Amino acid sequence: MKVRVELIDQASELEDAFSIRERVFVEEQEVAAEEEYDEFEDSSRHFLARLDDLPVGTARWRFTPNGVKLERFAVLKEHRGQGVGQALVAAVLADIEDNPNALGKTKYLHAQLHAMPLYSKFGFQQVGEMFEECAILHFKMTRS
Repeated sequence: MKVRVELIDQASELEDAFSIRERVFVEEQEVAAEEEYDEFEDSSRHFLARLDDLPVGTARWRFTPNGVKLERFAVLKEHRGQGVGQALVAAVLADIEDNPNALGKTKYLHAQLHAMPLYSKFGFQQVGEMFEECAILHFKMTRS
């Protein structure tokens, strides 16, 4: 099975991404739906990962006053361990690198503990103390 990650440019693809986030965050991790969807949906660049033609993962990034924030990385449980998360991180970082407005800005994310090794592979480093977000433990990770 081949992983393909693309920038979302159609409403139907965004619906697929939201469906994945619903399954992973709201159903599996029990995050309140009102916490999962926010005012940054329209200003973020969203990505959809597919295995063959099946939508299996998603992520987004956006500009913040602190730099460039990578967020909402989600892979359907039955498709984890197949390189989808790595493909998503690589695609998001490549898109950020292609954006001239991101030049020189710190890239950061709030990593759930189990995902920290994935982000470390891409040069992200833990900063600060562990914190709770939506009743899930996280560390902030940055990449210069």
